[in-house]
Amino acid sequence: MSRLNILSHMFVRSPFILVQEHIAVAHKCSLALIPFFENVFKDSWDEALTIQQEIKELENKADQIKRKLKISLPNSLFLPVPRGDLLEIIRLQDKIANCAKDIAGLVIGRKMNIPIPIQDKFLSYVKRAVTSSAQALKAVSELDELLETGFQGREVKIVEKLIMEIDSIETETDNDQILIRRMMFEIEDSFPPINVMFIYKIIDWVGDLADRSSRVGSQLQQLLAS
Repeated sequence: MSRLNILSHMFVRSPFILVQEHIAVAHKCSLALIPFFENVFKDSWDEALTIQQEIKELENKADQIKRKLKISLPNSLFLPVPRGDLLEIIRLQDKIANCAKDIAGLVIGRKMNIPIPIQDKFLSYVKRAVTSSAQALKAVSELDELLETGFQGREVKIVEKLIMEIDSIETETDNDQILIRRMMFEIEDSFPPINVMFIYKIIDWVGDLADRSSRVGSQLQQLLAS
């Protein structure tokens, strides 16, 4: 058993559990965007508002977990990984929840819809971005197993594969974004300029959702390399 593995049994596990709880809540925020937009497309604004409120509550819960982690995380040489690395992971995870909240909030606030000609492709785009946060959740969920193995062996390969998959999904989301922006460009003259501006903003923010999930993966990769 490695020295890191032996020492790991001396540590309080709660920081890892809280990081995992946090990404689970952040992913729920992004996952809720799928039924949210499905209801927006049907002009079911009451249902969409209910989901938007649920996303807001989940984002608040994520903030509470983040604060709890910062308080509970010891300034100690006996942490199995650098304290700053854990704080950076949870900061990046928090951006996933924030992004989902901002997307739903803007759509509800302006009662805006996505043009019918691009709705199908847009929903696929959202689902791919949500898949990215799901992969981030899977990767972060391996923290305990990584600790048990002293950040060595087969478990590292599993996490590295998950990180590569996150990057691949993020690239596919970038390609979706380019296509949807091109589709929007072809029809934008049919809509008021202010509406077009906010539609492009929503398109960009969905892309940010995938990008932020990818950054969680990058931070985990840095953790593996340290």
